Amino acid sequence: MTTHLNVEHSHSTLSLSESLLVSQLFTLRDYLRWVSSEFYLAGLHYGHGTDSAWDEAVALCLGALHLPWNIDPSVLEARLLPVERQRIIALARERVTTRRPLPYLLGESFFAGHPFSVDERVLIPRSPIAELIEDGFAAWFPEEPPASVLDLCTGSGCIGIATALYLPTCEVALADISQDALAVARQNITRHDVGDRVRAVESDVFSGLEGRRFDLIVSNPPYVDARDLATMPAEFRHEPSLALGAGSDGLDIVRRILREAREHLTDEGWLIVEVGNSDRHVEAAFPDVSFLWLEFERGGQGVFALSAAELDAHAASFL
Repeated sequence: MTTHLNVEHSHSTLSLSESLLVSQLFTLRDYLRWVSSEFYLAGLHYGHGTDSAWDEAVALCLGALHLPWNIDPSVLEARLLPVERQRIIALARERVTTRRPLPYLLGESFFAGHPFSVDERVLIPRSPIAELIEDGFAAWFPEEPPASVLDLCTGSGCIGIATALYLPTCEVALADISQDALAVARQNITRHDVGDRVRAVESDVFSGLEGRRFDLIVSNPPYVDARDLATMPAEFRHEPSLALGAGSDGLDIVRRILREAREHLTDEGWLIVEVGNSDRHVEAAFPDVSFLWLEFERGGQGVFALSAAELDAHAASFL
């Protein structure tokens, strides 16, 4: 993991109280307790990979120290070097004062068990679609995995790249309208050494994919409606608005996907789309369509699946 902080500089600007912390707190356990208390008192919002002050403190401390999640618990009693203590304090301070999500501070987020580089050019990976990837999309492809997959509105590339990692025979396209997002996606392609099977392409929904068909199209597009966008906690305002908001009901991009996806699916293909809290808007906009709403063991909602045949059957509804 890498941080965006200059540790040596941040030490020189530590306040007196923070300098005292360095001299009074020594072990990893000390810092976990202190960081979690600070986060609780600050009233932070958690929604980028953790769901409590304690979990966020664990993620910050382990990330700052470049330690894995499954580290031996005995390391809790290890005394930290002064520079390590300074790094944790500086990260905690920035998390509280700026409300920047922790993965942006660390430059890394985990998705489907794999690390991905992230910054403010892309959303922080958190889709429940990770569960489907880990299962190899077996519910839709029980006999053999899809040969070709499109990750539409890819952002960091996490969905498509994780799919390639779990399904080593499939070819994957990562499509996004944002060149900034595609730059991050390409970093992650290189990071995971999947460039022989994964390609990134600039595309406004399907505009850059003319003539191409896929066995599986997976998309986590912008879907936040205007009301939710206006009331989101401060942490979400650090994420690119282009990747969040999609009109008054959040369906500006989803409507295009539903209208155009069939042209890019094989006859036995499937479309899987995340719409989150805008699932109610989807149901209201397309009352005659029998969406298959998926359930997840680890939580999450608003992901539907439609087959190519179902898209054909309801084509008139999507015009």
